[in-house]
Amino acid sequence: MLKIGDFSKLSQVTVKALRLYDQLGLLKPIHVDESTSYRYYCAEQLPRLNRILAFKDLGFSLEQIAKLLDENLPPAEIRGMLRLKQAELQRLVEEEQARLLRVEARLKQIEEESIPNYEIVLKKVEPIKVASIREIIPNFAAVPRLYDELFESLQQQGIQVPSYCAGIWHDSAYKESDIDWEAVASLESFVSSNKRMKVYELPGFDKMACAVHHGSYNTSNQAYTALISWIEANGYKIIGPNREVYIIGGNEQNNESYVTEVQFPVTRA
Repeated sequence: MLKIGDFSKLSQVTVKALRLYDQLGLLKPIHVDESTSYRYYCAEQLPRLNRILAFKDLGFSLEQIAKLLDENLPPAEIRGMLRLKQAELQRLVEEEQARLLRVEARLKQIEEESIPNYEIVLKKVEPIKVASIREIIPNFAAVPRLYDELFESLQQQGIQVPSYCAGIWHDSAYKESDIDWEAVASLESFVSSNKRMKVYELPGFDKMACAVHHGSYNTSNQAYTALISWIEANGYKIIGPNREVYIIGGNEQNNESYVTEVQFPVTRA
């Protein structure tokens, strides 16, 4: 028999952890001295301890590990618990990757704070005939799907590369879910509508406040900040949904080669 301190050195597990495993019934001492309350272990208990440590390394809680150590637990249930843990870890990885991209975008924004402000242009925008698909989408990740569907519908009618491609934000305030989004593309020849695609004349505006953003969609909020500040400072008010015109764009969220013109229709306040 080994005293708890010796077993701790042998297993490289702290005494505190061994006492906790005893308390939870994960690993009981083989003997407890009635007079001194000293706990004693043996080398034959190392395989069970190693199983505890292996499951802990996979991210299971001690309560879940107690269930996994049950010798009567069917293999199918063990596989099920492992698959659930696999799905949970995959979700966490995706969330942290998205967080990493936001950190990188923030660092880039801080590094570029010394760069001159956006050049805000007030211009007239003429009406234009477009094909569009408008939908309440669950999140921003669904935006490329609408464009893929729109371009496929146009290609079926012989339209290959539209000269004008834009997105229209119809919500009155910023939203991260259930977003009222419209994907539009210009038309230079006859195209018929269908159940999903609408053909109409996108209205023009006498005054459109515009800023061109060079870089990924992740940092386009800088253009929005500059535009809103300019609109307020110059005595204008927004009178309609804003547009994003994709001069150079695509489905990648973090492509630094993109060029996007952000537009807000305005009038004197």
